[in-house]
Amino acid sequence: MLHLNLCALALAPSIMLPGSGAGTLMMFRWIHFLAGITWIGLLYFFNLVNVPFMKEMDAASKAKIVPSLMPRALWWFRWAAVVTVLAGLAYWGQIVGADARNGGGSAGHVMGSFFGIWTVVFLLEFVCIMVIKINKGPVLAMIVIVLVAAGAYLFLDWNQHGWESNRLLSIGIGGGLGWIMMLNVWGIIWRMNKKTINWTKEFAKNGTPIPPESAGLARMAFLASRTNAWLSIPMLFFMGAASHYPMFGR
Repeated sequence: MLHLNLCALALAPSIMLPGSGAGTLMMFRWIHFLAGITWIGLLYFFNLVNVPFMKEMDAASKAKIVPSLMPRALWWFRWAAVVTVLAGLAYWGQIVGADARNGGGSAGHVMGSFFGIWTVVFLLEFVCIMVIKINKGPVLAMIVIVLVAAGAYLFLDWNQHGWESNRLLSIGIGGGLGWIMMLNVWGIIWRMNKKTINWTKEFAKNGTPIPPESAGLARMAFLASRTNAWLSIPMLFFMGAASHYPMFGR
């Protein structure tokens, strides 16, 4: 029996758990992945399935479907966005801190440039959709492309001191797009859809006519959602490039 036990131990796979630092990073990354799959999965559901489906529904059908489906879906959608971004920032912050300590640089400069640049990009996009009310998809797309390209250029230009790693810079761009996407969710998509849901509930319950401005609000929400869908493509590329495609830094 002892001989069999020794053989079993000898043949067993070697498992060594890393230290607490690596465990913390893995926890943040795991949460980031789980929440991100939920968020982006729902984003693709809305854009690829729900939008064309709703176009085929009449008012009576929407009155039954929207009050039941959309509050649930949008609850998971907006809170998954928050968890994704917070866990991602916690993970990235560990990388920024390590790079800064090893290179004698400033983590505050990196974080400040990140939030400053990408928040300004969102605000300019917000003005285009909500204030100027650009409702032509191709026009808005060109504006967003220019804004995102400018934001990426500035972030790289302001963080080229020699100590920044590829992971720091690549996530700084991909995470910046994720930051814009989360602000779109809370600043435009949820705000516009919340009004539409409430109006649809009143229509279904009391027959209250849906205000004519609902079409304009739905268009704004659609443009922000479609912007997020397109931004998710380069966002996922830069996230993958952080560890697997060294384009920037060391």
